[in-house]
Amino acid sequence: MSHAATLPLQPELDAGEDSLRYHLLRAALDAGKPNLGSLGAEELQALEPKARRSQALESLVLSSPEAADTLIPESRIEQAVAEVRGRYESNQAFVDDLAGNGLDEPQLRRALQRELMFDGIMQRVAARRPAITEVDERLFFEMHRERFTQPEQRTARHILITINDDYAENSRQAARARIDKVHAELCGSNKGFAALAQRHSECPTAMQQGQLGPVKRGQLFPSLDQALFALPAGGISAPVESDLGFHILWCERIQPERAIDFAQAQARIRQALDERAARNCQRQWIAELKGRAGANGADGACSPTLRTLDGG
Repeated sequence: MSHAATLPLQPELDAGEDSLRYHLLRAALDAGKPNLGSLGAEELQALEPKARRSQALESLVLSSPEAADTLIPESRIEQAVAEVRGRYESNQAFVDDLAGNGLDEPQLRRALQRELMFDGIMQRVAARRPAITEVDERLFFEMHRERFTQPEQRTARHILITINDDYAENSRQAARARIDKVHAELCGSNKGFAALAQRHSECPTAMQQGQLGPVKRGQLFPSLDQALFALPAGGISAPVESDLGFHILWCERIQPERAIDFAQAQARIRQALDERAARNCQRQWIAELKGRAGANGADGACSPTLRTLDGG
């Protein structure tokens, strides 16, 4: 069969055990349980409703008129199988793991074909979404101005003396004495800070003369965050304790919070609105399918596209 050919869908898989097995595996992976063979009866029973919902939704989409002319090249299916196989050290490990999950390669291949079909159809449906206009973008910007700000940032350096009771020189008392000595050498000035950081700091940043770079609120340990954002530009802190040890902070520069204008935010707004329009278009289409088919409860999520839909 040539690479341009397509593999025929097998309708019996709509209710087939290998299809359900694959959806069980996807549900297990989402729950952090990578091997169905290691699960007990109760764990499998807990996963089954989600797997059946996912399988039902997949079957619903694959029975839609749009499925009739959605073709998946055999080469793409081969690629999908190869991507899964590539996660294993050897082909035998791949085969063994499939067996441990109640699957073989032909079953995996059919399941991946269905998944690719599903995703292709959903992409086609999403393509029907209305175009986002600049009016839409500006309206969103005006209604959500609070989202478009650049928070205050502080460019900082630090010197760290760690606390580690396994070493006498790093006992809490000794570490405090050492950081106090370094602080005294600074004499309240930032002159010589970089050299002292390179010489005394026990943080890997010592190699960069203590540079922490631009820091936003909440990125550091709470005690350091509070101390840094209380300093003026150019200010040096008193020794501050964190879970790592004792620090001296130098606030080199302050970049105040600033508003982002529409031109800067436009691309991000367009992407967000476009993604939302795509999800809404898919949801509406699925609701229409369910209405026509009388499918109840087929709203689970296992594939990436389904997770996106459920995620709002």
